[in-house]
Amino acid sequence: MITLNNRLKIKKNKIRVGRGIGSGKGKTSGRGVKGQKSRSGVAIKSFEGGQMPLYRRLPKRGFNSIKKNNIAILNLEKIQSFIDKKSLKTSDTLNSSLLKKLNLINKNSVKLKILGSGEIKDKINIEADLASKSAVAKLEKIGGSIQLKK
Repeated sequence: MITLNNRLKIKKNKIRVGRGIGSGKGKTSGRGVKGQKSRSGVAIKSFEGGQMPLYRRLPKRGFNSIKKNNIAILNLEKIQSFIDKKSLKTSDTLNSSLLKKLNLINKNSVKLKILGSGEIKDKINIEADLASKSAVAKLEKIGGSIQLKK
């Protein structure tokens, strides 16, 4: 039965399956006869008719460690660029909590490592978990300091 509602949209009644053979969707309710798919509660997800499924044909690669330490890595040149852009002040101590607050490193990172790539011109105090020898040498050369947490 087709009825017109107040906005002139056609509203079709839902087909009620399994309500007698005269309805056109009775007896087997449009599912065919017998077989796995005619039964209720059957989901044949990723089944490819006996062919080796795609998820088994493709190679498995890599390994995700449960105990992965997220270490944020910062080079000296990156720190200098932050100072030049005025997102960092040379007066305050640079540590992971400050960098996370300013969105300069990922908030999920557990440790902070300072690497010595590039040059740094401004004197700055850094508090980090790890640092490379070259980074420590460059910082001390310009008069800055770096404290390593144990």
